[in-house]
Amino acid sequence: MKIAIVCYPTFGGSGVVATELGIALANRGHEVHFVTYKQPVRLELLSNKIYFHEVHVPEYPLFHYQPYELALSSKLVDTIKLFGIELLHVHYAIPHAYAGFMAKKILEEEGIYVPMITTLHGTDITLVGNHPFYKPAVTFSINKSDVVTSVSENLRQSTKDLFGIKKEIEVIPNFIDKRKYSMQYTDCQRSLMANDDEKIITHISNFRAVKRIPDVIRIFYEIQRKIPAKLIMVGEGPEKEKAERLCERLGIKNRVVFLGNSNEIDRILCFSDLFLLPSETESFGLAALEAMINKVAVISSDTGGIPEVNKHGVTGYLSKVGDIDNMVANALSILENDQTLEKFKENAFKEASKFDITHILPLYEAVYEKAYKGRYKNAY
Repeated sequence: MKIAIVCYPTFGGSGVVATELGIALANRGHEVHFVTYKQPVRLELLSNKIYFHEVHVPEYPLFHYQPYELALSSKLVDTIKLFGIELLHVHYAIPHAYAGFMAKKILEEEGIYVPMITTLHGTDITLVGNHPFYKPAVTFSINKSDVVTSVSENLRQSTKDLFGIKKEIEVIPNFIDKRKYSMQYTDCQRSLMANDDEKIITHISNFRAVKRIPDVIRIFYEIQRKIPAKLIMVGEGPEKEKAERLCERLGIKNRVVFLGNSNEIDRILCFSDLFLLPSETESFGLAALEAMINKVAVISSDTGGIPEVNKHGVTGYLSKVGDIDNMVANALSILENDQTLEKFKENAFKEASKFDITHILPLYEAVYEKAYKGRYKNAY
């Protein structure tokens, strides 16, 4: 099948999932065309099965904000016609589902019917999409999609609660490719990040307020008062500078390493003992899943879709949002005993393996087949 995938090309979860999905589809023999404004960060190479089409937005003085949706719709129309695309898969409701719908209607004028699958990832629904400015357009775009999927049961229910959705929403969880993760490292490599007696604690995110970055720092501050530890902070975002200042005020600047964005997440995680994810909300918790497949226990909030990934008392612990004391106590209960830590690490790996792409990819292929067979149903 010839599939066009629209996503954000950034380090964020939705872009990573869309890119990894496209690569896996190509490996299964499908022809995949990524359509976005920049080559996705995890799309390392193109092939005769993987293509990238850049969306150019012309600068025009009339527009204070350049109309990306119009440029994307036009690029989709051109790409679908030129390459004979059979199916459109858009990740993120805003603006991709809206742009995808406009492309569909333009093509239908020429007798071309391409079904559209919309995958909801979280922020596009719970934060941005629910804003009164966007809500009518988001509701319309979702209802006009041929098939709608969400990455967690919690997000599916939130979408139903927040919007007037008439479409059925199928849950297809996020995934990891277990084959890409190597748990092999040497002591000298680990020593680049911490001393032999130090536990390595990690946080990875886009450093937005919703990630509660100060909570990460304060949890670590209490942990390192009890046991030798080092904190690795991976990512970039608006909260990073404040986090660095907080580390300085707490006197732990020499125990916290800020690495910025990285394409070596698995290498960082394979050294780690504990992952912190105290977010205000998470539609799924992909960062936690990536930690778990690297045998890292998880301390997280109990919000959104995280409990569908991090199993309380098995792969780590869940706490109420903002309950730093409880998160610290749970973290220490894992870290203070090496046998306990090893048990949680093994459990994390076993649970994460359930989300391997070999289990998830067939679910998407089944959705594609259903959408393609019913492509004329919503044509008029």
